[in-house]
Amino acid sequence: MISFENDYTTGAHPQILQRLSETNLEPVTGYGMDPYCESAREKIRKACGCPEAEVFFLAGGTQTNAVVISSMLNGYEGVVAAETGHINVHEAGAIEHTGHKVLALPEHEGKIDPGELEEFLQKFYQDESYEHMAFPGMAYVSHPTEYGTLYRKKELEAIGEICRKYQMPLFLDGARLGYGLMSEESDMSLKDIAEICDVFYIGGTKVGALCGEAVVFPGNRGPKHFLTMIKQNGALLAKGRLLGIQFDTLFTDDLYLDLGRHGIEMAERLKKVLKEKGCSFYQESPTNQQFVILKNSQAEELKKHVSFSVWEKLDQDRTVIRLVTSWSTRPEDIERLGELL
Repeated sequence: MISFENDYTTGAHPQILQRLSETNLEPVTGYGMDPYCESAREKIRKACGCPEAEVFFLAGGTQTNAVVISSMLNGYEGVVAAETGHINVHEAGAIEHTGHKVLALPEHEGKIDPGELEEFLQKFYQDESYEHMAFPGMAYVSHPTEYGTLYRKKELEAIGEICRKYQMPLFLDGARLGYGLMSEESDMSLKDIAEICDVFYIGGTKVGALCGEAVVFPGNRGPKHFLTMIKQNGALLAKGRLLGIQFDTLFTDDLYLDLGRHGIEMAERLKKVLKEKGCSFYQESPTNQQFVILKNSQAEELKKHVSFSVWEKLDQDRTVIRLVTSWSTRPEDIERLGELL
C-alpha cells in the first residue's frame, strides 16, 4: 500500500527527531519560555523580516484557527471566508463553537475575490438594520487554498487594502505555507505575507514536523494577553519545548523551504504521470494537492493499493479523488502509482 492520502500521514523529518532526542533529558522552562522557543522565534522573525513580530507556537491547525479568530473578534463579530474555506467546511464547526459566525463568500478556485469582498462589506453597512446582524470583523484566507491554488501578491494586497479600509484584520492560514512558497507559480515570499497580513501562521504539521504551527503577528500587533487566551482555550503546551525545537530545526539552514520544495517537485512528477495516464483534472493546482476525476469502478480498484482522499462525488458514475505529495514522498511511490493506473 502506498499513500497519497495527506501531507501529515508520516512522522517527522529525521533532523527534527534527532534534535528532540538530543535535548530530551535537558530540563528547561515550560509554556514556550525555553531557549529553544526563543531561538525559533528569532529565526522566524528574521525570515519574515519583522524584528518586532510576536510569535506563538500551538500544536495544531484547528486550535490555531479557533484561538486566533476568537481572540481577535468581538462577541458580535464573524469572520469572512470563501465558502470552500477550511474554517467553513472542514473544522467541524470549531469557529462557530467559539461563538463567532463564518460569513461565507463565493469561491473562485478556492479564493475570495477582492471586488466581491468589498461589495459584501458595502452592502452590509448600507443595510439600515446591520446592527441586528453579525458584523464582519475579520477576513480569512488560506495559502494554499483547499484546492491547492494560490493567491497572487496583487490579490492579497487588494484584500489587505479593503480590510484596512474597513478596519478589520486579515488572517492567513498557512497550514501548507511551505508548499505555497515553493510553488513555481508563487510570486510571494514570507516577507510579502508578513507585510500584507495582520496575522498568519506557518504550518509545521504538514511540512515536516510531528506537530505544530507558528502564529506570527507582524509588527507586534497581537491581541492583549494572547498567551493567556491560548491557555484559556486549552491550547498551551506545558512542554512548549517540543514545538520550539521543531521550528528551530525547520528554520535552520532553510530546511522548511527545502521540505516545501521537495513536496512541490514530487507534485510536478505526479502531475506528469497523471497526464500521461490520461487522467482528467478536476482543479488545476500548482501546489502539492492534485484533484483528478476517476470512474467509480477505477477509484474502487485503486483503493486496494493506494491511500487517497475521496473529495466529492462528481456525478452518479464519477468520483473526484485527491492525491497529496509531501516532504516525505518518494519518487518510487509515484512510479508505482503510474504502474497501477
